[in-house]
Amino acid sequence: MAAASAAPGGLFCRQLLFSLLVLILFCDACQKISLQVPSHLQAETLVGKVSVKECLRSASLIRSSDPDFRVLEDGSVYTTHDLVLSPPGKSFSIFLSDSQQQEQREMEIVLEARGKKVLRKRHTKNAALKRSKRRWAPIPCSLMENSLGPFPQHVQQVQSDAAQNYTIFYSISGPGVDKEPFNLFFINKDTGDIFCTRSIDREQYQEFPLYAYATTADGYAPEYPLPLLFKVEDDNDNAPYFENKVTIFTVPENCRTGTSVGKVTAIDLDEPDTLHTRLKYKILQQIPDHPKHFSIHPDTGVITTTSLLLDREKCDTYQLIMEVRDMGGQHFGLFNTGTITISLEDENDNSPYFTENSYFAEVEENRIDVEILRMKVHDLDLPNTAHSKAVYTILQGNENGNFKISTDPNTNEGVLCVVKPLNYEAIRQVTLQIGVVNEAQFSKAPNSQPPSMCTTTVTVKVKDSDEGPECQPPVKVIQSKDGLPAGQELLGYKAMDPETRSSEGLRYKKLGDEDNWFEINENTGDLKTVKVLDRESKFVKNDQYNVSVVATDAGGRSCTGTLVVLLEDNNDHPPQVDKDVTICQHAQDFAVLSPMDADGPENGPPFQFLLDNSASKHWTLGSKDGKTAILRAKQHMDYNYYNVPITIKDRHGLAAKHVLSVRVCDCTTPSDCRMSSQVRDRDVKLPNVILGKWAILAMVLGSALLLCALFTCFCVVTKRTVKKCIPDDVAQQNLIVSNTEGPGEEVMKVYLCGQDEEHKHSEDYVRSYNYEGKGSMAGSVGCCSDRQEEEGLEFLDHLEPKFRTLAKTCIRK
Repeated sequence: MAAASAAPGGLFCRQLLFSLLVLILFCDACQKISLQVPSHLQAETLVGKVSVKECLRSASLIRSSDPDFRVLEDGSVYTTHDLVLSPPGKSFSIFLSDSQQQEQREMEIVLEARGKKVLRKRHTKNAALKRSKRRWAPIPCSLMENSLGPFPQHVQQVQSDAAQNYTIFYSISGPGVDKEPFNLFFINKDTGDIFCTRSIDREQYQEFPLYAYATTADGYAPEYPLPLLFKVEDDNDNAPYFENKVTIFTVPENCRTGTSVGKVTAIDLDEPDTLHTRLKYKILQQIPDHPKHFSIHPDTGVITTTSLLLDREKCDTYQLIMEVRDMGGQHFGLFNTGTITISLEDENDNSPYFTENSYFAEVEENRIDVEILRMKVHDLDLPNTAHSKAVYTILQGNENGNFKISTDPNTNEGVLCVVKPLNYEAIRQVTLQIGVVNEAQFSKAPNSQPPSMCTTTVTVKVKDSDEGPECQPPVKVIQSKDGLPAGQELLGYKAMDPETRSSEGLRYKKLGDEDNWFEINENTGDLKTVKVLDRESKFVKNDQYNVSVVATDAGGRSCTGTLVVLLEDNNDHPPQVDKDVTICQHAQDFAVLSPMDADGPENGPPFQFLLDNSASKHWTLGSKDGKTAILRAKQHMDYNYYNVPITIKDRHGLAAKHVLSVRVCDCTTPSDCRMSSQVRDRDVKLPNVILGKWAILAMVLGSALLLCALFTCFCVVTKRTVKKCIPDDVAQQNLIVSNTEGPGEEVMKVYLCGQDEEHKHSEDYVRSYNYEGKGSMAGSVGCCSDRQEEEGLEFLDHLEPKFRTLAKTCIRK
């Protein structure tokens, strides 16, 4: 099975030739064309279609040489009435002419009549019919989009070689037949002619893949299914259109020539990469139209600037009427138009300027935080942006800082205020020079110079007013001697009436006097002491004592001042020192004395340290740096409290005597010392001396008497004659028990023995004792015990430390 072909040596048709019963066959566009048609043709029957454009593209006149046929502009040939063709057929010519080019062409058409098909059946002997070795194949075919008909319109014909011997029936399937869009194509089952029933939109269906089938009457298929591809040729039926309905571009004003503004894009639904979709852009109109500022690239659609004169202040928005046309921009191409809006972005290319060349304002003296003037400026740049917001500056005339200028954020006005009082008596008029700029930096246009700052002059007149007293200066310093007695007068604070430049008529009163040192004279403001002035008072800071004074005039107006009494130091305080001193013999055998002097540095150190004669035998006292001294024992001291009298003098010889309570302790730091405070309260704080022989004898006799009494008591209670184990008395003396908190009677006899004829304490006298530390060499002593003999006397080894200390003292000599 094969498709019908053109005459030998011809080219395949580029246009579809439609017919209800015929197939167009041609060799060349303007040469002889043969058409096979039925022998009987009814009126207005489509005979075929010839390619007029291929023969003569600009044909303006098309006519047939035979009145039995008429030719349309698209090359379709129709019968004018019923017609019967006798074999072998009929021929006629189609004449084409171009009136402008003076060209003529002729096309010869040959109609070949066909007879009716005779049904032939397969014979039994042909039961094993073989397929044809030559595979059937159609001519490539295309359909014209938006064809005007008439319909049904012939598309293609398929034929099978088996039709030469047998009756073959043809059928098709695929999109356009039994699939969407349904019933677009059908085939003549006897002849194999394929027809289209209606026009096609290429933008909806680009091609139709079909299959053709050839079968015999009994259903046998002598051929394989034949794939057919009908491609829809594009018709330029869609005009291009701009992609965005509303297009807005922005570009800075004063931009350079050639600055890209934006790119417009258009869409054409026709077949891509064809002349139908080759688009060209152009600007039809610019609004406003003068001068021309923009151009567009015809192929890319990129809009650029062509002028340096884009000034937003003159015109801030432009509209461009654009056209896009297909067919490469040719006049017969389809086109569409659109509007592009271009907005100019503001640049700070205009300086603000004052609406007035000079201004005048008035203000009363002594007024502060008061608005006296508002100044307006004009700026052509975009309002409410940094390009137009004003910044005001006082350039001259505000050396004393009396004025301040700011910008009102709502009105953009310059607001001039007085922030420091003006004095009419000192100056009656002030002239200010004020400048203004924008918040944003000036953006100069190409080939232009930045403008200078705009300035204006403001004259401020100071108005006189009835003022209250002035307290100038606000702080006044007077000097006085330390220790000044009560009843002495001092020069007080003086205020002044600015109108009269005198203090006459003013009344004074104290506002602050912490320790109530003074009383004030209501008329003069002078002070009088009511207490002795003491520089060392807690109310004096840095040798200064402050008195606040208020001065009031007859009208009730007042001012406040401060009188600072600067006290000259008087050497009236001797050096003082902490009298509690601790020496930790485990860490160091000395103590550091750091005296303080309440007087000033001129009456303070260097200090002189003197040790009393009664203590110089056992202690040394030496100055370290004029501010501190070292107290050190001459020999090893027992752990106890000692009274050490010393004298400290300042640099001018003012002295004070102090009795130091020196605590010698078994410790590393003073805080580690655990010496009982009861010992301090009980002990007799006398100089450290060594006991004489009479003191030792009295102590030994007393101790022996005490031991005898204890032993007698023990014997009476036990009523048994038992040998007791008496511990060795290292001191070879007798000990007595004393549980009193103060010295016993025996101790007092020894105390008296330690006095000389002048009833002064000798260096040999008895001291009270407490625990003196670890490692006592004395043995343990104790009272009589009622324990049985078998218990032993081991308890005597665990008595209180004061007994061991007593024993240690007794055996020292």
